[in-house]
Amino acid sequence: MPSLPRPAAELTADEARRIALRAQGFLGAPDRKAGVRGVLRHLGAVQLDTISVLARSHELIPYARLGAIGRKAVDAAYWTSSPAGQAASPHAFEYWSHAACILPIEEWPHFAFRRRAYRSRPHWNHELPDGAYDQVIKQLRAEGPLTATDLGGAKRTSEWWDWSGTKVAVERALMYGEVVCVERRGWKRVYDLAERAVPPALLHDELDDSECLRRLVRLAGQSLGVGTRADIADYHRLKGEQVDAVIADSGLVPVTVEGWGRPAWADPAALAAPPRGRHRTTLLSPFDSLVWERARTERIFGFTHRLEAYVPKPKRVYGYFAMPVLAGGRLVGRVDPAREGGTLVAKQVTLEDSRAVPAVAQALLEAASWVECTNVRVERVDAPALREALIGELARTLD
Repeated sequence: MPSLPRPAAELTADEARRIALRAQGFLGAPDRKAGVRGVLRHLGAVQLDTISVLARSHELIPYARLGAIGRKAVDAAYWTSSPAGQAASPHAFEYWSHAACILPIEEWPHFAFRRRAYRSRPHWNHELPDGAYDQVIKQLRAEGPLTATDLGGAKRTSEWWDWSGTKVAVERALMYGEVVCVERRGWKRVYDLAERAVPPALLHDELDDSECLRRLVRLAGQSLGVGTRADIADYHRLKGEQVDAVIADSGLVPVTVEGWGRPAWADPAALAAPPRGRHRTTLLSPFDSLVWERARTERIFGFTHRLEAYVPKPKRVYGYFAMPVLAGGRLVGRVDPAREGGTLVAKQVTLEDSRAVPAVAQALLEAASWVECTNVRVERVDAPALREALIGELARTLD
């Protein structure tokens, strides 16, 4: 790493935690007027995932920040806007950032470095049949936005990895930037030509790699509030050396944080005004950007977070889709939820402290209302003595 300039500020661990919470939209009054689109632009990236327990993760992200917003409008809010008398205009696109993410459409130029890297990639996991790429482009040009099924089929067999030649072609075109995913329909990607879907002013790869990286590093710093080199790199899955090359010119400022034991950088706007306001109490998606990076989550909150959906059931500790509970600016426990008809089931609840019982009850009841459940049932609580306390708190609140 290059030598570091003198830190612009020395932050306590509590100050860093509050800055991070505000940067992620969990401290202060929520911007309900900006809504889902405001959340997307504020975070810079919202991760997509196939798992749906209470709801899809990209629905849970704005819910956690805004409260019980209308679920049916979430997808439409992400992807397009259609003012009266005008054609639909793109609002976002899907691409590889931290993972598969919804990204603000204005960030299209800044992923040129990644599109170039994909175009120069020496090998692929799937073979591309002769003529398949040109056929996909021709069909999209003639017919407009289509799913892989519309294009001729996504798979050759029922195996998830056994892509058809058409699917290979359209995914490669997506990575190259000739095709863009303009929405998800029934969880299927809907593809269109970038030349048609991306506004002309944004449809270019003119920025060199350094400018792309400088922008993404700055965005990551703003979305995190304060972070280490590893935190910043992880946000859009950059390499550490890529961060090193541009961070001095990114607009972020070096700081020290009590207890972190490593250099950090902060958004100067986050340092200019002390973070104040009301904390959200909510369940978090395991794919929420507040807890993307496990080491960061442990460093800031003293909380171990791990998605166990892909862990064999006998080896799970907290549950299939354990959702951290945020309250008072702390991560106070976990809930592994399920839905049975009109009942939200807390299959497993892990509490960090008995004082968290009211907050967990509040989070469960709000989530139940949001997904149109009229009842909450608690099954297992890791601290058995707290199970009756949680059930009693739920009953009191419902009454």
